[in-house]
Amino acid sequence: MMLDRRRRIAIVAAFVAGLTAGAVGAPNVRAGPGGWNREAAAMYLDERMDVWFATATKLRAGQSETTCVSCHTVVPYALARPGLRRAMHVGAPTPQEVRLLGDVIRRVDTYDAHQPYYDFDEAKKAESRGTEAVLNALILASSDTEPERSEARDSVRRAFRRLWQTQRPDGAWDWLDFGLEPFESADAVYFGATLAALAVGSASGSFTSQEPLAASGIDRLRRYLTERYRAQNLFNRAWLLLASTRWKDLIAPAQREALVAEIRKAQRDDGGWSLWTMGGWRWSTAARPARPPGTPDTSLLARSDGYATGMAIYTLRCAGLPAADPGVRAGVQWLKANQQGIRVGERTHPAWRSYSLNHDREHGGAKGEPWRRLFMSDAATAFAVLALLTSD
Repeated sequence: MMLDRRRRIAIVAAFVAGLTAGAVGAPNVRAGPGGWNREAAAMYLDERMDVWFATATKLRAGQSETTCVSCHTVVPYALARPGLRRAMHVGAPTPQEVRLLGDVIRRVDTYDAHQPYYDFDEAKKAESRGTEAVLNALILASSDTEPERSEARDSVRRAFRRLWQTQRPDGAWDWLDFGLEPFESADAVYFGATLAALAVGSASGSFTSQEPLAASGIDRLRRYLTERYRAQNLFNRAWLLLASTRWKDLIAPAQREALVAEIRKAQRDDGGWSLWTMGGWRWSTAARPARPPGTPDTSLLARSDGYATGMAIYTLRCAGLPAADPGVRAGVQWLKANQQGIRVGERTHPAWRSYSLNHDREHGGAKGEPWRRLFMSDAATAFAVLALLTSD
C-alpha cells in the first residue's frame, strides 16, 4: 500500500529527528519498539526500487518495456519486502512489488521475442538467458501474492519450464560474468545455481514436478551443487545452506552441520560478519593474478557489514539456530546498532551499509555516482530486515 504524502513526511521527520548529531561517520537511526526502525527500512527499500525502475536499463518485452533484474537491489527486495510488509500489518503488496511482478511476468510471457539483458555478443546473450531464467523463477516462486488468474499461474509454469530448458548439461546455468564480485564473476555460476535451488525449494510442487524436464533438471542441479561444493568460497556455501532450508533434502545432515559451523566460525568479535572475508574472490578467471577491476576501499571492507551479517543471521536462523543462541544474539545486536542514516549527495538514507568489492564508490568519481554507491547497501538492508524479522 503506497504511503500518502503526510504519512511519508511523518516518517521522514521522525527519521531526521532520530539522527545523532555530531556522531563520527553515519549516525544511527532512532530505533522502534523492536530495537530497529521498520518504517525507515521499508521507505528505503521502496525508494531504492523506484530509483532502479527509473534508472536501470530498459528492455523491450513484447509491446512494452521492462527493467533488468539486479542481484544487489531487485532480488533482495523481492525476498525481503513481503515479509516486512506483513510484519507491519500491511496486507496489500507495495506498488513496487506489483510493478516488479508485472515486469517479470511480461518477460516470461515474451521469452521468444524479448530483448536479453545484454545482447552485444553471443556469449553475453547466452549468459543473459541463463541468468534471467533463474532470477525470474526465483522472484515468481518467492512472491507471496498467489496468482489467481489462470494466465498468471501459467506464467509461473513457463518460468520453470524456461529454467529447465536453459540448464546446462552440467546442472548449472550460463551466468553473467563481468568480473564483478560477488554476483557477476567467475565463481558466480555456483551462486546462480544456489538461487535456482532456492527457487525450486520455494515453489509449489505443481510448478516444478509436473514439468517434463523437471525431474532430470533437479537431479543435475543437485549433482552440480554437491560435486563442486568443496571448491566454493564461504559466500557461495552460505547460499547453499540457505537453499537447503527450503529444499529439505538438498544436502545431508552432516554437511548441513558443517556449513553452520563454518559460518559461525567466520563471526567477528563485534558480532558481525564481513563480506570481504567470505571470499577468496577471483573476479575473473581471465585475469591473473585475480584482482578487482578497480581499487576498492579495503579499510571499509575490513569491517563487519550489513549484507554479510544479515545473510549469516538469516541463514543460521532458517537453518534452525534459536534466537537465544549467543552468536545469533550478538549478530542481531550488531544489526540493531548499525541501521544508519547514510548521507549520499543531498539525501540521507536510512539503511545498513555494505561496500563494493570491485570499486571505491565512496569517494566519487565515475564509479561513485550516488545511485551506484548504495547498490551493496540495498542488499545489506534487505538481508538485515530478513535477519531481524526471523529473530524478533
